[in-house]
Amino acid sequence: MNLSIAFAPLVPDYVVWAALGLAVAISVLLLLARSRGALIRAAALALMVLALANPSFTREDREPLTSVAAVVIDRSPSQNFAERRQQTEAARAALAERLERIPGIEVRVVEAGQADGETDGTRLFSALGAAFADVPPERIAGAIFITDGRVHDIPADTAALGFAAPVHALITGTANERDRRVVLTNAPRFGIVGQSQTITFRVDDQGTSASAAQVVVRRDGEALQTTTVGVGQATTVEIPIQHAGPNIVEIEASPLDGELTLVNNRAVVSIDGVRDKLRVLLVSGEPHAGERTWRNLLKSDASVDLVHFTILRPPEKQDGTPINELSLIAFPTRELFQQKIKEFQLIIFDRYARQGVLPVIYFDNIARYVREGGAVLIAAGADYASPTSLWRTPLESILPAEPTGQVMEQPFRASLTDTGKRHPVTRGLEGANADPPAWSRWFRLVDTRTEKGMTVMQGAENKPALVLAREDEGRVALLLSDHIWLWARGYEGGGPHLDLLRRLSHWLMKQPDLEEEALRIMVHGRDLTVQRQSMADSVSDVTLTAPSGATQVLKLTASQPGVWRSTVTANELGLWRATDGKLTALANVGPANPREFAEVTSTAEMLRPLLASTGGDARRLISSGSAVSVPRVLPVRSADTFQGSDWIGLKIRDASIIRGIGVLPIFAGMLGLLLLIGSLAATWAREGR
Repeated sequence: MNLSIAFAPLVPDYVVWAALGLAVAISVLLLLARSRGALIRAAALALMVLALANPSFTREDREPLTSVAAVVIDRSPSQNFAERRQQTEAARAALAERLERIPGIEVRVVEAGQADGETDGTRLFSALGAAFADVPPERIAGAIFITDGRVHDIPADTAALGFAAPVHALITGTANERDRRVVLTNAPRFGIVGQSQTITFRVDDQGTSASAAQVVVRRDGEALQTTTVGVGQATTVEIPIQHAGPNIVEIEASPLDGELTLVNNRAVVSIDGVRDKLRVLLVSGEPHAGERTWRNLLKSDASVDLVHFTILRPPEKQDGTPINELSLIAFPTRELFQQKIKEFQLIIFDRYARQGVLPVIYFDNIARYVREGGAVLIAAGADYASPTSLWRTPLESILPAEPTGQVMEQPFRASLTDTGKRHPVTRGLEGANADPPAWSRWFRLVDTRTEKGMTVMQGAENKPALVLAREDEGRVALLLSDHIWLWARGYEGGGPHLDLLRRLSHWLMKQPDLEEEALRIMVHGRDLTVQRQSMADSVSDVTLTAPSGATQVLKLTASQPGVWRSTVTANELGLWRATDGKLTALANVGPANPREFAEVTSTAEMLRPLLASTGGDARRLISSGSAVSVPRVLPVRSADTFQGSDWIGLKIRDASIIRGIGVLPIFAGMLGLLLLIGSLAATWAREGR
């Protein structure tokens, strides 16, 4: 209980002060004049002035509040190294026992830093702020961290803490830890496909005097080179960018004997491959209704550089017009098919037949171009069944279907074969699942005998309509109807010509997303999906490796024809790896090189400056030997330092809450009346003597 006096003047303050001044003046005059009863009169005047001030006694019934302390437990992945986890549990139990002995203190235990697949780094102060969010600063006694010292959200000063109390840290680990890490000093984010990018890195060692390390450089899991580099020296490596999309580069250093972990011996760079331009050569044998379909498709793609020629005047059309009077451009056959053929990613022959424009030797060049990694698409019409068919050229060796010489002139709806339902070029085409397919009819199909490759679409009498084939390093596609333009024109509702032709051309140009056999890891928020794409009837289980090295075996389930998937929660940041023994896929969750694993040796130096400014300290749990030594915890009420050689302190607060208030006015009621009448009576009595 607290007792105090308060004033509630009955008149304005200036009246009280004026009355006080007048009373003091009168009292001084009476005393100077040595008047009888001067002291009694002065006392009476004082009581009158005090009555105007209306004093009252206030009684407060207070309930003391406990002081609040927090114990923050570091559960970050780096706490799993060596014996840190066991040290943490031992320190936690010892702290709990010591804190129970301190009366009037409330302890809040917070676990922070857990790997959640979203937060990069160990954020203990954020967790501390959340623990004290509902506690007034005047109740906070302090905080104790149990951590390895690698904390990534240390405030700039004590003002950012929001309270004035000591913060201590008990550091797990030992002082002589060894570790090796790869540090990236220059890593590009983008690269042009077909060119190289330079990566600069450095190998740093802690706790050892090694002077060199062996480094392996991999791209998409494939080893590019192995070299020996000096420890602490900047090293550059050239990485060829082979394909569009992410090119995952790993730089892995050889391990040290007895080092904490191998996780940070590897650094990862994700370089997005960007194609400069996809050069496509389109050769139309003659003007026809579907020619514009191909041109519009290819011109609409900003990444495609299209070269298009239509043969309007073949050699047999000689009408005697002088060459200098013709407005036509001569077909640059030698330049295109001999000198610059390798600059094209795709050559399309649209209803082209041998017309004497291209010498036979150029077809030899085209076949060689395909075997060395190029691509050819034949969009055939009746020309493919004629005696001047491209089949009757050296291209015969790479074409997947032989014409019978017959052209089927009848309406039909092209449909997907069982192979086509699985192939990424035709899988999931809009309208394909209906029976018959929900797209318009075609009216012409070249009859062929399939020699090799995969028939993904079929037409009348189940004859091949679209055949895909691989030829050594290159690819070939054969479209055996020239009526796909009916889909583009919207005849009978049209059809998915854009999807089909775009996928077809991109498959020919080796777009990674359209590979028949592929293993991918896709990240959507905290969900990580492993997808296997295959033309087989079943697929093997996949081993998924987390950034920390933990593995799990996933059994994939079929989600659609040719695609199997499995989804898990990505609870770690960094590089995830999936493999089925044949294919390997890599993907980053969050940053490629998480801060949590950048430096893993324990240290007290990161926290010590801030903790010292609060009066606290950072000290190791193990100073010698292997036993965990937890300092005594003492309550301290008033001090600037809260630590000693074998103890740490918490600031005990005097906070309380008011449960009740009692007010007793002195001059109100009978008591005040008696005091005033008594003072006047005493003055009268003194005067009457």
